[in-house]
Amino acid sequence: MTRPKIIYVYDALCSWCYGFSPVIQAVHDVYSGIFDFEIISGGMMLGEQAGPISRVFPHIRDSYKRVEEITGIVFGLPFLKNLEEGEIVFDSETPAIALTAFKRLQPEKAFEFATQIQNSVYFDGKEPQHMELYRYLAVNYGIDPDEFEKSMDDPALKEEAHYEFALATQLRVTSYPAVFLQQNDRSFYMIAKGYADYETMELRIENVRKEIGG
Repeated sequence: MTRPKIIYVYDALCSWCYGFSPVIQAVHDVYSGIFDFEIISGGMMLGEQAGPISRVFPHIRDSYKRVEEITGIVFGLPFLKNLEEGEIVFDSETPAIALTAFKRLQPEKAFEFATQIQNSVYFDGKEPQHMELYRYLAVNYGIDPDEFEKSMDDPALKEEAHYEFALATQLRVTSYPAVFLQQNDRSFYMIAKGYADYETMELRIENVRKEIGG
C-alpha cells in the first residue's frame, strides 16, 4: 500500500447505509487527497435471507422513521408505496454485481454510483432486481446500457461480488454501514460500526491519523 485506505462496507439494501450515504460521500470528498478509498458490498440479503420485503425486512415499516429522524434522509413516497404493498424483492446480489461492473469502468465514481442505487430504491421506489434500474444509471454515467447489462451477465463479475461478501465476513462486519481505516496489510482501525454523523467520522479519522502519524 502506498497510502492508507478508507474501506466502506455497505449494502445497497441497508436503510442505515442509505442514511449514511451523504456522510460517507462527504468523507470521500474531503479526504480523497489523503487516503485511497474502496467500497465493497456486504451481502446483507442473500439466499434464504432474500425475498419479498414483507418477509425479509418487515421491521423497516417502523425503523425507516428512525433512520429519517437520526440521519435527516427522506424515504420517497414511491418506496413507501412499495413497502405498503410488501411485494418488492430485496436481494443483495444484483446491486452488488452492478457495483462491481461499474467499478471496472469508472472506479473513481464508485461511491457516487452506490449512492445512486440507494436513492433509486429508497426514494424513487425502483426495484433492485430489475435491470431497467441499472440501464438507467449506466446512461447517466455515459455508459452504453446494452454493454452494461451484458457485463452484469459475466460470471466473473458474480464471482467478484461474492468475493466482496467474503471479504466483509473476513473483516468481521456483522452490521452496516461499517468503515475501516487500513494502515497496511495487517493494520485496520474501525471508524464506524453503524451510522455516524460527519463530525464523528472526522474526529475518529483524525484520531487514527495522529496515532499512525499520517
